[in-house]
Amino acid sequence: MSDVADTFMPRFAQFINTADGKLGQELIAADAKFYVPFQSEPLVGPTGWLKVVEVMRGGFPDVQWTLEELVVEGEKVAARWTMRGTHGGTFFGVPATGNQIAIQTMNFYAMANGKIVGERGQPDLLGLMQQIGAVPAGS
Repeated sequence: MSDVADTFMPRFAQFINTADGKLGQELIAADAKFYVPFQSEPLVGPTGWLKVVEVMRGGFPDVQWTLEELVVEGEKVAARWTMRGTHGGTFFGVPATGNQIAIQTMNFYAMANGKIVGERGQPDLLGLMQQIGAVPAGS
């Protein structure tokens, strides 16, 4: 396995699960661009990624990401994560329900010089909204 799989991505998981800004600066380029489905403009750098964590922790204070699968090809990384937490705060206008959530997310990373320089994330927001009761579950 590559250094990205053995060392880098486990450290990145630690960063997003702890919101450790110092670790974020070690792993994410200052000008990295993060594209997320809830905002039209990209978020930038470690502080941009921390905004993603802040949004999620606002609705799910105990949220944790588990790295499930990883594909590394050169400077490109594809990762499948499971995000778990308790709906303990307002999320996209939906008041806390206390519901447990577990959703999948696919993230695609661009790397350069040992740091993340870009990411496009595709979380299962429909599944999340169904799990907190904001959208009826499919039959």
